[in-house]
Amino acid sequence: MQAFEYANPSTLQEALSLLGNRWGEVDVLAGGTDLLPLMKDEIHTPRRVVNIKNVKELGGIQSTKAGLRIGAAVTLEELLQSALVRKTYPALADAARGIASPQIRNMGTVGGDLCQRPRCWYFRNGFGLLARDAGGQALVPGGENQYHAILGNSGPAYFVSASLLGPALIAYNATVKLASASGSRDVPVEKFFVTPQNDSSREIALLPNEIVTGIVIPSAVTRSATYEVRQRQALDWPLAAASVVLRMKGATVAGARVVLGHVAPTPWVSEEAAQALAGKAINEETATEAGKAALAGATPLSQNAYKVQLARVAVKRALLQAARGRA
Repeated sequence: MQAFEYANPSTLQEALSLLGNRWGEVDVLAGGTDLLPLMKDEIHTPRRVVNIKNVKELGGIQSTKAGLRIGAAVTLEELLQSALVRKTYPALADAARGIASPQIRNMGTVGGDLCQRPRCWYFRNGFGLLARDAGGQALVPGGENQYHAILGNSGPAYFVSASLLGPALIAYNATVKLASASGSRDVPVEKFFVTPQNDSSREIALLPNEIVTGIVIPSAVTRSATYEVRQRQALDWPLAAASVVLRMKGATVAGARVVLGHVAPTPWVSEEAAQALAGKAINEETATEAGKAALAGATPLSQNAYKVQLARVAVKRALLQAARGRA
């Protein structure tokens, strides 16, 4: 790990004043479960690290007129233990529950989950965000790609979005709140995740002089669930996941949001699955058909075609779980 300056602000404004204007100059430290490994491997080499653990404005889970506000520094364990989250936003609780490690749940934060870097082993081994060799040739299509994208993978990015909470937040139409020294802005979580076009870009819409301050989920009467498929239940990242939010009219679907995770460079919103469900009751048949519709456009790489069926199953089981009558 390279030497760096350490800053420990106690207010948000103080923290914002310590940020840089270019990526790579300054990193923000919350839980550190992703940042510290990146620094140890010298993928990130910031000249300054800004610790935001003591910034009280970034904590707390509150019900407001706008909906549920979740502070960026709220830990995944706090999220999981919130009775309000478990009752009203079960898809979000499901996603937090899927993190089997108590250590990660107690250290990792909501903001950190949204901002974590891709788990692509090419990126983690120094080949850049878009994983190219010295001649500019993409390494993933002809390489070890069994954990890479099956949707949105026509290039230049082939990694999968690492966020565990992103699909559920998008399904709920949540908004991420960002702040800089010059002001604040709100961005729909769906637009917060982006596909980078070069190695100097990021896979999120955050600017280097901004901090994620919180998430707001609008209030709504819905049924929802998240279902993840892992190779092993303990300490493994999902191979595929689906978060669904259903607005019901009696026994039929009046509106649906189906968002896939870990199958594309961004959480993948499936309008096809939503259309397949419109006006129908949720049962084994309709849930299966929605899963097929969600993956109809999949273009697997040489070693990851198995993920297509896993993602279909994730959609089906999330729908059946949501339809069983939880909030």
